[in-house]
Amino acid sequence: MKWKKLGVLIHPDKNTYWMASHVGPSFAEVIDDKKLAIYVTGRDMNNVSRIGIVYVSLEGEKHSVLEISQKVLFDVGEIGTFDESGVSYPWLVRKGSDVFMYYAGWVAGGLSRFQNYAGVAVSKDGGKTYLRPKNVPILDRTDSEPFGSGSCCVFIENGIWKMYYTAFGPWQNIPGKNRPSYNIKYAHSTDGINWKREGKVIVDFKNEDEYVIGKPVLVKDKDLYRLWVSCRGESYRIGYAESKDGMTYIRKDEEVGIDVSPSGWDDKMIEYGYVFDHNGRRYMIYNGNDFGKTGLGIAILEA
Repeated sequence: MKWKKLGVLIHPDKNTYWMASHVGPSFAEVIDDKKLAIYVTGRDMNNVSRIGIVYVSLEGEKHSVLEISQKVLFDVGEIGTFDESGVSYPWLVRKGSDVFMYYAGWVAGGLSRFQNYAGVAVSKDGGKTYLRPKNVPILDRTDSEPFGSGSCCVFIENGIWKMYYTAFGPWQNIPGKNRPSYNIKYAHSTDGINWKREGKVIVDFKNEDEYVIGKPVLVKDKDLYRLWVSCRGESYRIGYAESKDGMTYIRKDEEVGIDVSPSGWDDKMIEYGYVFDHNGRRYMIYNGNDFGKTGLGIAILEA
């Protein structure tokens, strides 16, 4: 693969409170042959993350922002719940007339600085409004996974709801701070809300320097499962893996075809990719430096 970078698609907007400081992990949905809805994780000036929509025009390599919704699509949870400090990493699944939006909720504080959990909200009106079917995480802590869960991708295959999710492991104490560790595991469901886990690891660390693998993004091309992830050792990079059965993946990071730039908004880190097809071309939206502080970029697959 080889990706051609097309620049920043969406910048933070100080006039829009919910994305005043960051435009973070996002999900793209094709509306028609010229228009996309980008479900954006925005951060306000108090570092609280919410999910809103930005409409963009995309024709070949040309792109522009059409409209930024001033109203938040999905807000933080009640004080005391698992998503009181922020909601982020949207992933949408349409099932009949319902729209399921999976997300990561987080609570700030503690020795670990934050706790993450995967949640879901469901829309019964075509995506205009979303309600939580339950006020607890869909992947809560268990004895075998006591440290939390995070971003995920969900797909339905042969009537089974399948999920690749970010599974937190033990926190690591390094000089000056505690840092998280997490990789990608598998869960399945019959209804998209209640999930079963057996601890199956989908993508694991490639070496002892890597301690974070998150934000899974799946695209299935016929009988080939393509999975992009965000990996962190010294700094974030986008990784890539392939599978023939959707359960056993081989990492092929050397084939990912996109890396940091020599200079500019994404010259230090690159992460949180989302890959989609539009008008016969394949695109990736992604973040660069400072986890979305420099905006959300876009690239097109050349080969």
